[in-house]
Order: sequence, then C-alpha cells, then structure tokens
Amino acid sequence: MKRLVIAAAMLLLTACSPSSTFVQGEVVSCESILQDKSFTGGIYMDCLDRSEGAQLGALRGPMVVNVWGSWCGPCKKEMPVLRAFHERAKDKVQLIGVDVEEANFDDGRRFVERNGITWPNLYDPDGRSREYFGLGVPVTWFIAPDGSVAHKHIGIINDLDEILTLTEKHLGVKL
Repeated sequence: MKRLVIAAAMLLLTACSPSSTFVQGEVVSCESILQDKSFTGGIYMDCLDRSEGAQLGALRGPMVVNVWGSWCGPCKKEMPVLRAFHERAKDKVQLIGVDVEEANFDDGRRFVERNGITWPNLYDPDGRSREYFGLGVPVTWFIAPDGSVAHKHIGIINDLDEILTLTEKHLGVKL
C-alpha cells in the first residue's frame, strides 16, 4: 500500500510540473546573408555577433526579414513559429532577424540564446532602420530575389501555416 501511495504521489508531481519548451539559440554570423555587394548607400547595420553586417537596401531574396526587440512580448510569442519556419525553409528561403532599439547590446544576444534563434540577426541600436521598416514590432518583410519588398506583414505571425502561405503567395516558394 505504501508503494502505491508513493507511486501515486510521484505521478501527480510529475504530471503537474510545467513542460519545458526551452530551445537554446545561438548568435550566428551574418556572412551568409544574401546581399548585392555592389549596392552602396542606404542603411548599414552591424551583425548581432559583432561581425560585418549588411546594407538593408542590398538584401536579396527569397528572404524573410523579421524585425523584433527583446522587450516585445508579441515578438517572443512568435519565435516558435519562426523556428519551425526556419527549420523547414532554410534550404529555400533565408530567414534573418533585425533586433531594434535595445537598452543595451547584450539584451538582444540573450534574447537570441533564450528563444532558440539560430539564424543571422542584424542589430539596430538607435532606431535608424525605422526609415526602412517603419515603426512598431513585430513586423515581417518578404524580400524578392531582386531585392524588392514583396510583402510587409505587420504584427505577430500566429502559426506555421500563416508564414508558409505568405511565403508561397509573395515569394513564389512552396515549402
């Protein structure tokens, strides 16, 4: 009887404990970002890993650019969707992030590591990308192979089907 009580107690304790959804991220280099190296002018942003970054106007797709901030609750909420998208699309569509308006550089790096981000991220410490992306986060841009903006999605991307549908519709890539 004592064993049964202990087994029941253990079952209740493990059943009530929260499940862990933590996925370790990694601050990665921006050297793989597709860009037209002959492009000059525009807005240059460093990479979150402190390597060479990119000119926003030089980006070439097919690419999905997600603009986020560590201080943004909806940005954190959509990260599992972006992780699933990246895993599915990484051989056909490049995903990059743009970290905007952090209180300090390390806040963005910690956000990447704590939210399972494994794609390149540019860093905008002072809001200069507003000229290109506008105000507010999250916002997700779909960049065509010629560098034109095929679509701008304002707000959270709620699920994998939504981003897959937007990618096929605006970039012509079925995943």
